Amino acid sequence: MTQSLDLGVNIADLIDPQWRGRRVAVAMSGGVDSSVAAIMCLMAGCEVVGITMKLWNFAAVGGDRTRDGRCCSVESFDACRAIAAQYGFPHYVIDLQERFEACVIGNFVSEYRKGRTPNPCTVCNIDIKWGAFWEKARAFGCDALATGHYARLERDPDNAIALRRGVDRSRDQTYFLWGIAPNLLEQTLFPLGGLAKDRVRDIARRLGLASAETPESRDICFVDDGDLSRFLAEHAQRQGMQLSAGPIVDRDGTEIGRHEGIESFTVGQRRGLGVARGRPQYVTAIDPATRTVTIGDDADLFNRRFRVGALNWLSATPAEPRHVLAQIRYRHAAAAALLSPQGADNALVEFDTPQRAITPGQSAVFYDGDRVLAGGIIDSVEHP
Repeated sequence: MTQSLDLGVNIADLIDPQWRGRRVAVAMSGGVDSSVAAIMCLMAGCEVVGITMKLWNFAAVGGDRTRDGRCCSVESFDACRAIAAQYGFPHYVIDLQERFEACVIGNFVSEYRKGRTPNPCTVCNIDIKWGAFWEKARAFGCDALATGHYARLERDPDNAIALRRGVDRSRDQTYFLWGIAPNLLEQTLFPLGGLAKDRVRDIARRLGLASAETPESRDICFVDDGDLSRFLAEHAQRQGMQLSAGPIVDRDGTEIGRHEGIESFTVGQRRGLGVARGRPQYVTAIDPATRTVTIGDDADLFNRRFRVGALNWLSATPAEPRHVLAQIRYRHAAAAALLSPQGADNALVEFDTPQRAITPGQSAVFYDGDRVLAGGIIDSVEHP
């Protein structure tokens, strides 16, 4: 059936022919990207096994139950099952809620209580998709894992695997993939990395997929209503914990207000500060030891130097400082910087020009052009 379809793309340009005839686990969510990725793998001659993860439910995370129509919902499971039945490949649902709670939600809450701003998608990729999920896929006899991420894998001149940005820069997701070990990338397929999002939707329309017109969702999946303060307060209550209330101070250290918990703040935040100063104010620093939130002007958010830990190198570790492009948020335009390694998994980074809102807890990903060299977690910012 799939062989007769004209998707307007050359599948061989997007999926390495080495995977033809091999069993490939496709992480399916019910959305347009993972659905198209699964069908493309099938058309490439892979033996597809669709697997959907049950990671959380509204009884555990709270929020608007009427929105239970996307990730980890019965509707999303049914959508995956219907596609698998239509195209004749097996589909399974695996329950990873306990692992997700411990690794992703646990880290998420812990980091906010430390005054940091975490990247749950990065943790999920490392510990869940290329961790617990891949363990299950191997038990099904799978040789590789395919996802709907917008990223590319190529060979460098030394035949080492290279992770590169997706061709659609507006959808590129390498920022969330830096933590995957190179040996696992060797067993990974990103069928959509060479496509623009509009082309993926066009393919979905040609396939008659209902998800072709589904709006984009960029919320944290387990905070589906987008109310982070609500989620953190309810989680603390369930754990019998209090939020970390404390003072709000200006850059001179003068107390100008109080807050109910540092968990509700992130560096660069403007809304919800609870103080009025006659001009826009932003969170510039959070001190978990004293539970102090410091606010200031937009100019106070700009810094050049920071330290990064938990580095994962996807290229040869340099012995000397090297010039890179450093990206410090998903929507941050990577900027020129000097990366100075300080041990196997730590480094000092200095931007050529000051950057806004360098935030502890966020990922810092380092590029050479469109190739990911390494990534890690921002530990601290060196203020001038």
